[in-house]
Amino acid sequence: MSTASPTIETTIAREIGATPRQVAAAVELLDGGATVPFVARYRKEATGGLDDTQLRTLEARLGALRDLEARRLAVLRSVREQDKLTPELEAAIRRAATRVELEDVYLPYRPKRRNRATAARERGLGPLAERILADRTVDPAALAASFLSAEVPDAKAALEGARDIVAEGMAENPALVGEIRRHLVAKAQLRARVVPGREEAGAKFSDYFDHSEKWAGAPSHRVLALLRAEREGVVTVDVEVDADDTSPVKPVEAMIARHSNVRPQGGGAADAWLLSVARWAWRQKLRPGLDTEMMATLKEGADGEAIRVFSRNLKDLLLAAPAGAKATMGLDPGIRTGVKVAVVDATGRLVDSATIYPFQPRNDVAGASARLAELINRHAVELVAIGNGTASRETEQLAESVIRALPGHKPVKVVVSEAGASVYSASELAAREMPGVDVTIRGAVSIARRLQDPLSELIKVDPKAIGVGQYQHDVDQGRLSRALDAVVEDAVNAVGVDLNTASAALLARVAGLGPSLAEAIVAHRDARGPFPSRRKLLEVPRLGPKAFEQCAGFLRIQGGAEPLDASAVHPEAYPVARRIVAAVGKDVAAVMRDPAALRTLEPERFVGEGFGVPTVRDIIAELEKPGRDPRPAFRTAAFADGVHEITDLKPGMSLEGTVTNVAAFGAFVDIGVHQDGLVHVSQLADRFVRDPAEVVRAGQVVRVRVVEVDVKRKRISLTMRSEMPEAGARPANRGSSPDTPRPTAAAGRGEPSRGEGALAAALAAAARKRR
Repeated sequence: MSTASPTIETTIAREIGATPRQVAAAVELLDGGATVPFVARYRKEATGGLDDTQLRTLEARLGALRDLEARRLAVLRSVREQDKLTPELEAAIRRAATRVELEDVYLPYRPKRRNRATAARERGLGPLAERILADRTVDPAALAASFLSAEVPDAKAALEGARDIVAEGMAENPALVGEIRRHLVAKAQLRARVVPGREEAGAKFSDYFDHSEKWAGAPSHRVLALLRAEREGVVTVDVEVDADDTSPVKPVEAMIARHSNVRPQGGGAADAWLLSVARWAWRQKLRPGLDTEMMATLKEGADGEAIRVFSRNLKDLLLAAPAGAKATMGLDPGIRTGVKVAVVDATGRLVDSATIYPFQPRNDVAGASARLAELINRHAVELVAIGNGTASRETEQLAESVIRALPGHKPVKVVVSEAGASVYSASELAAREMPGVDVTIRGAVSIARRLQDPLSELIKVDPKAIGVGQYQHDVDQGRLSRALDAVVEDAVNAVGVDLNTASAALLARVAGLGPSLAEAIVAHRDARGPFPSRRKLLEVPRLGPKAFEQCAGFLRIQGGAEPLDASAVHPEAYPVARRIVAAVGKDVAAVMRDPAALRTLEPERFVGEGFGVPTVRDIIAELEKPGRDPRPAFRTAAFADGVHEITDLKPGMSLEGTVTNVAAFGAFVDIGVHQDGLVHVSQLADRFVRDPAEVVRAGQVVRVRVVEVDVKRKRISLTMRSEMPEAGARPANRGSSPDTPRPTAAAGRGEPSRGEGALAAALAAAARKRR
């Protein structure tokens, strides 16, 4: 069984705030086939209580650091085979903490392809370069005359060859490269300029037509916007350093000269020539590679932040409050093609459907109303889910009038996000779940189900189709997919899954299962009926003890012979749970119904058999609230009457809305006018807010006020602060330190601050497209 090296353990421990022992234990479990949810929930004693976030970071870093160690060994082997490995060099190789540092050390020893320096040495110009470096009193031009040959026709050619050799040495100096890199990180500017003639075509990127900011301070969303603008041919993006320095010898040139013992001032002809070589080496040898590296580093960091934001938003959506197992009507709004209606029962099964035409060109309001009322009454509908696409508010008004006219108990109507519903409805999974059902009706079914249980339905959609990320198509897609898959897996296992009702798509996300075993479980369930106990899972073909160990604790069986099967207590811990119950003097079912006596127990009494205090505490907590759902209570925003379009909005209006997306610069809120409003980060609270996620999350119902409305550009500025800012005023972010960047006045007018406009416009366009 593989494990991490001491170096890897120490590095990861420092990064996740743990001890090397904890890291080593977690690595051993993961290498042994354990999943992150299982380790986080059921192996707390082994890992010292590492949570899923720490374990996900550990898992990602473990692969990267193992790759680094493998590369380190390859470098050592290569240098050793060249017979150039000294104790000092070996120490430097082993000390390199990153791939970049390792490659810097290896650079002089890396096997080279034939280049200009190689050709110059073959022409006998190596001694010329060495003589100039060794004796600064010589005249390079005069000395070069003694190196002429058939291949070196004149002194100019000789000096060019010597320059290539010297410049190669400068570019392969690890200390020099490291110093220049540090200088670039500290001083470099990210500079964008518009490509002449592309101003009109790239108007959405106008913020970047003449843009400059510190490389080290460029936020993720702005970097991705700049790179998209460059990719679309609107701007050029460069890394600039010392552009405004007027010194005769620029700082970078001085660094190169210093590492080559060159005297920029007061030296002789050799020093002057070497200084010119230093400048040439910077332009031709060092800068191109470092520029590429700097942009790659910037992109990698921007990707990481964007993926973090996307992951956080996705987690909030997946863990949004479920409305519950109730008969639900789903309405997929449409105008010309009609409103698609689907009624599902409490389990999400389609029981009825229709298409109504209350809008142009038919305007059959009476017929549509009658059909909705008839379906609600026939199926005892308790919830009405309305997609937030085109004609959403008009459909909501229609549903409201129908519900208002109903006698007796009235269903609750809720506007829900339909992002990704069309993707699901046209998928192979939807076709298998609802064979013979029209694609458009499948979309309405999805809308209904995602109100009943957002998690169970949204996991059927590619997370990238849900649309809660910023510049999601511009980031590393493999890295994004891995991160989002981890979010989905963690969310599913945090909530738990009903073994006898869950779809194969949901079961596939349970720790230790996957698509193949999930299909096998469903097939077994269809053939033999519901599982009476967790242990019966072992009768499923190909589901062995290891898979059972990983998945069992996350699967629930309601009303089975074993009450603990309905809880998050793992079967391996049932003996401990029964000892705890016995101490209360009741049976398991009775304790789960009335857990008050559990609160008097001391967990330490039940430690043993491999189970420590953390697990015992978890068992007691689970017995107190068996199968508890970690998701919040269901609540929905109530859109204001008479506010249906952006033109209905007035400054000062107080409205309820639902957060649809959280970006680095603020939050977008659906207030029911077909266009999300922006609450800039400076308007989220009466205090300083560095990260919007401190205050809001996707799916949260919030109270906002309208600051300003730009109908022409379809931009709505909102605030959640207690004091109403003046329209167009510079928004304050109270509590900010002097070095905290402040948004510009534009942000107070409903526009994001400089550099954020393109992102806001893109997200708004995406929201409109979803509708």
